[in-house]
Amino acid sequence: MTPATVPASAPEILLGEALRLGGQTISTAESCTGGLVLHRLTNVPGSSAWVMGGVVAYDNSVKQGLLKVRETTLLQHGAVSEETAREMALGARRLLETDLAISITGIAGPGGGTAEKPVGLTWMALALPHGRLYSERHVHDGDRLQIKRASADAALAMVLSYLKK
Repeated sequence: MTPATVPASAPEILLGEALRLGGQTISTAESCTGGLVLHRLTNVPGSSAWVMGGVVAYDNSVKQGLLKVRETTLLQHGAVSEETAREMALGARRLLETDLAISITGIAGPGGGTAEKPVGLTWMALALPHGRLYSERHVHDGDRLQIKRASADAALAMVLSYLKK
């Protein structure tokens, strides 16, 4: 496999094919993954037909300003929370006018974790038409890059699972 080749069984290939066949578009709102999900989606040839864009909202000011995450949500629940992930996904879908939007927020480490929110904690949300939302909580082991990769894998799997239904 050359660096420019994505395996045919990769989730981003399968996800892209499902979006293309369904005539749907997707956007991302990423924090701890730093754009890794969007990077993987755009590695797929022809992805410009179904990927509209994404926001890397690493700082809370970007979450609030671009994605319209409420300040009260961040103060009450924190940046790494189900509530924030849900608002990020809704914000990306609205901002980029897509059918679907996936968001990820988490603690990639090695620092920043607590007993309540350990390193490796990731919340993701999938925003769908008509205000429907799904969210998932994951805790991944490993170093920073392993946590980012596992989080991106989980986000792609979440979208793919929805599209297969």
